Amino acid sequence: MAGPLAPILASARITLQVQSTDSADAIFEVAHLLEGHPDVTDFPGFYADMLARESINPTCLGNDIALPHARTPHVSRIVLAIGRSDSGVVFEQASQTVRLIFALGIPPANDDGYLKVLGALCRIIKDSANRDALLRAPTAANFVETLLAIEARLFGPGPAPAAR
Repeated sequence: MAGPLAPILASARITLQVQSTDSADAIFEVAHLLEGHPDVTDFPGFYADMLARESINPTCLGNDIALPHARTPHVSRIVLAIGRSDSGVVFEQASQTVRLIFALGIPPANDDGYLKVLGALCRIIKDSANRDALLRAPTAANFVETLLAIEARLFGPGPAPAAR
């Protein structure tokens, strides 16, 4: 069974040098990688929905990970952008510092796909060796390769990453 991440991964949607140290600014910096994505129909609406969700319940998972996301009509398919910060981003509301940010947009009617993507990410990042490998990847392309290798190990080989 192929994993659900490969079809939504693209090195163009990954930054390994998040500059912002404030959570809202860092979320924007990562989410902004999705502006112009063909499956994002309204970026400002998508971002506003993501911030609204984050203000209700911060999406810090511990272990230096945050998963800001929004179930929103402003995306037509699941989209993913990833950011990494060497110095860390302070998520004050959750009293945590985060180094990996996985920003997701999910169409309102895509429960199954959302749960598969979220489950795969959680399964991957709960393992400290996997997190360390992602934190060491020197380029966005290497980050994608590392994430795909981990996903293949857990779920079997999948399709090549999207070129969106």
